[in-house]
Order: sequence, then structure tokens, then C-alpha cells
Amino acid sequence: MTTLTDIVIEDPRWTATGFASLAEQAACTALDYLALPIAGYEIAILACDDPRIARLNTEFRGKPAPTNVLSWPALDLAPDRDGETPAAPPPPDPLMGEALGDIAIAYETCLREAQAAGKPLRDHITHLVVHGVLHLLGYDHIRDRDATLMEAIEGRILGKMGIADPYIEYQARDGSHWNR
Repeated sequence: MTTLTDIVIEDPRWTATGFASLAEQAACTALDYLALPIAGYEIAILACDDPRIARLNTEFRGKPAPTNVLSWPALDLAPDRDGETPAAPPPPDPLMGEALGDIAIAYETCLREAQAAGKPLRDHITHLVVHGVLHLLGYDHIRDRDATLMEAIEGRILGKMGIADPYIEYQARDGSHWNR
């Protein structure tokens, strides 16, 4: 079986979540939904902690704080106009493959967000990996119509996996409401 993801687990707490399997399934489902072949594409994923992702966020985005997920696309597939579908990545070279990019995900932030939303941690992890994969494929949420497109695709991919749409408003255990 061909694997799409190359996973580095820096923080051992990720192992108990079944991260490697969750990440592979999420990445494969995202590519399958977008009618992209799995064989030949590669995605590197770093499963780390908040201090590590805070350093990465500072270095690459100038934001000195932890975040849930970061992504570094290998290709610029982003559309020029707000709301357009990104370009498809080139077919993978049969001998060398095609790197789509890198993703980093932080344990503490993931856990904190899942708990605040009253969501299963595994569902939130899956969502964030799908989110990161879509970023690697040129999707973004900075412009309004891009965000609408990306969020709708995320919701449909997660739905195929039996996970609720994360952009529908939820009521957290503490009674607060959120939708992102």
C-alpha cells in the first residue's frame, strides 16, 4: 500500500491518539474528494507541542504564539481571484513523486480546542489535518469567498469520514458558542 504521509512524532502524547493512522486517512480522503491520485504524492507532517509550533509560527509568520496547525505548500496553486478553485498540482513523477508540502500540528492547542468545543480529540485532529492538506493544495481562508469555498470543502470531506461539519455552530460545555 502506498502511503501519502511521512509523519514525524516529536511529542509522544500524539501516539495515544492514533495520529499516524488519523493523518493518513484524513490526507487520503482529502485528495480522493478532490479527485487527485494518492499514489506518488507526499506530505510531511510534524506532530509537535505548543512550544515547538510557537517557534515555527514566530519564524515563518512573525506571530510569537502557538497555533493549532501550520502548513508550507511546496507549490503555489492559489487562485488569483477570491473564491476561485486553486490549480491542480502536477501529476506526480512516476519515479520521484511529487511533494505537496509540510504540515505541523500542536498537541496542547489541539486538545484545548477540542475540549472547549466538546468535540472528540480524534475528530478535531482529523479536521486540522484536512485543513492543512487543503492549504497545501492552494486553498485559503483569508479572503471571504476563499474561506467560504475552503470551509465548505472541509465540511464535505469530514462528512465523508463521519465527522460533523466544524463550521456549524457548536455549544461548548461551558455554554459558550463558537463556529471556528
